Amino acid sequence: MYAVIRAGGKQYRVAPGDVIRVESQRSGTDGKIEFSDVLAVSSGEGQIGRPQSEACVVGQVVEQGRGDKILVFHYKRKKQYKKLRGHRQPFTAVRITEIAFDGQKFSAPELLKKAPVKKAAARKPATKKAAPKKKK
Repeated sequence: MYAVIRAGGKQYRVAPGDVIRVESQRSGTDGKIEFSDVLAVSSGEGQIGRPQSEACVVGQVVEQGRGDKILVFHYKRKKQYKKLRGHRQPFTAVRITEIAFDGQKFSAPELLKKAPVKKAAARKPATKKAAPKKKK
């Protein structure tokens, strides 16, 4: 089960449980984002529909941040003109939780939280016996 959505001027193929990085978006107070611009939906049989107005994809915000720096370098040859600019694009990482269309809902499996791992007691290093001093 997957859907093709449009977000931030780009298209993404998503399935329940996927984590995607979209252009920075505002989320609700509960951290949920709803993508209503669904271009296609495919069920298990491989049927793809045209743009679905009633289809909806819901995601949970995982992270918001800034991407890697993109360097833009301008120069004019033979004129000693050089300019270097940097830019970091903000992004929002979203985990797709649900795809809904035609009254059906396909949800992502719940994430299992890992139990804290207990560290084994640190071994004390064996004490070395001092070698007897040699007499001359």
